Amino acid sequence: MSSLTLDRAAATDATGSGPGPGRPRRRIALIPTVTLLLGAVYCLLPVMWVVIASTKSGRELFSTFTFWPGTGFAENLTDLNSYREGVYWQWMANSAVYAGLGALLSTCVSAVSGYALATYRFRGRETVFHILLAGVLMPPVILAIPQYLLMAEADLTDSYLSVLLPQILSPYGVYLARIYAAAAVPSDVVEAGRMDGAGEWRIFTRVALPMMLPGLVTVFLFQFVAVWNNFLLPFVMLSDDERFPITLGLYTLLEQGSSQPALYTLVITGAFLAVVPLVALFLVVQRFWSLDLLSGAVKS
Repeated sequence: MSSLTLDRAAATDATGSGPGPGRPRRRIALIPTVTLLLGAVYCLLPVMWVVIASTKSGRELFSTFTFWPGTGFAENLTDLNSYREGVYWQWMANSAVYAGLGALLSTCVSAVSGYALATYRFRGRETVFHILLAGVLMPPVILAIPQYLLMAEADLTDSYLSVLLPQILSPYGVYLARIYAAAAVPSDVVEAGRMDGAGEWRIFTRVALPMMLPGLVTVFLFQFVAVWNNFLLPFVMLSDDERFPITLGLYTLLEQGSSQPALYTLVITGAFLAVVPLVALFLVVQRFWSLDLLSGAVKS
């Protein structure tokens, strides 16, 4: 048998198109793929239900098949827009302020803190980092009451700042920024900037920050989603419903739905609209992600 025939037979076995060890490997490779598909269906099924249920009128919601579209989406939008003179859009604007400004400030704090922990050598650095790791593992429900007491002492409860200020420091964001800065900002580049006479702040803003941008975009996205979906902190801090975020506003509508079933369609339509900004944000920021952590820096 010629060497060319042997090479073709080996290639056939490797790709699994012929009898040989390739086929069992392909069957094994299907297992994680099927698992991921099942996980995707499990996660997307509630979203599909919300999208379809938002198209149904109050009568269709309880009388038609679960995943069969309805004809009442335009009517639901009109009712939601007119409910209490459009208070729903006030809740959406509040969530945009809490999540947008809170995520931006949190990303800035995380960037500075993560860069400092990754670049500088000082006494107690590892202790600070371990405390941050403990903060990542701390459930938010444990911090809600202490945060409320602190805000009450400062006379800030039932205000925008009572929801915004606790979101600025994110232990998880600092942790991600520290890990990414250690990987994306080579020490040789920092030392080169110092030798050229640049100050530490100039090195951070002009050299390190562009390298950390993909990681900081991830921090911003995670923090934005966390603040947008946050329910417990606004529930504890706020009493004026005009300052409610969308999560707390929809919760009040859902509570009223027990006595006014017509409000259920408003809750479902409002939940669907509340997901749209998160999807749009993901589509906008994904272009900033990069797999090359050391792009533009030194190569080893």
